[in-house]
Amino acid sequence: MVLPKHAYFRGKIVPYSEATVGVATHALNYGTAVFGGIRGYWNEEKQRLFVFRPHDHFRRLLNSARMMCMEINHTPESLTEIMHELLRTDGYKQDVYIRPLVYISEQGIGVRLHDLETDVTMFALPFGLYVKNDTGAHATISSWRRLDDNMIPARGKVAGAYANSALIKTDAVRAGFDEALVLNVDGHISEASAMNIFMVRDGVVITPPVTDNILEGITRKTVMELARNELGLTVVERSIDRTEIYICDELFMSGTAAQVTVVTKVDHRNVGNGEMGPIAARLRQLFDDVVRAKNPKYAHWNYEI
Repeated sequence: MVLPKHAYFRGKIVPYSEATVGVATHALNYGTAVFGGIRGYWNEEKQRLFVFRPHDHFRRLLNSARMMCMEINHTPESLTEIMHELLRTDGYKQDVYIRPLVYISEQGIGVRLHDLETDVTMFALPFGLYVKNDTGAHATISSWRRLDDNMIPARGKVAGAYANSALIKTDAVRAGFDEALVLNVDGHISEASAMNIFMVRDGVVITPPVTDNILEGITRKTVMELARNELGLTVVERSIDRTEIYICDELFMSGTAAQVTVVTKVDHRNVGNGEMGPIAARLRQLFDDVVRAKNPKYAHWNYEI
């Protein structure tokens, strides 16, 4: 894996090797950090890097921090300025992934969230496909359940909660699958290991509601808007039963890392005819054009570096 060149750390841009924390750091010991995942896309024709919806990502990051009682003196605009400076310093001319992190930087032993020092860091690195088989992934239903919002806030990106995602992903990959679908405590489909999901039945695009313990995904919102506005499709947010996945016409996942990843088989059962369906194919192309600043209608989502 290629390491980042630089990081924003303790108020300034430093070489990545200098962005270190002590082993007694609260966030390392207790998972008390929240993070974001943002993609930057290189447009070869324009010779520019475009970051996709950074203000929305930073707004969610600050909401995640608020849920974890973290107090930081930042706004989406100030975090965007830091990101801009970092990417200009890095000078990447390829697709990148940006990772902002708000973490409890206090060192010592003691489980609590209040009256502790909090800090912000950020780095970026080159990034390609998250799921290699992104046009025909084979998924399974995980034996692990998604954490309930009354355990750890599901709508935020809390570092400690991703132990749940790691267990889900590792078991699926070791069993020979590309990804896993996860049930919530009520037995409904929630997400994949770290992605939102959509299914298509009879021409209707269906996705679990934000009350089914899902991350309030930025890519999810983007896909929903593109499906409605560009393809004229009906998009419904409702709970999805496990067995509906076995009989749906199309199934795909969305996320900053995953982008629009198509699932063509679940538990050795074909989704539809076992190939990428027409709706997912059109959404993948639309999404790629939008994030690479090739669609002027959605230029407001593209932040130019």
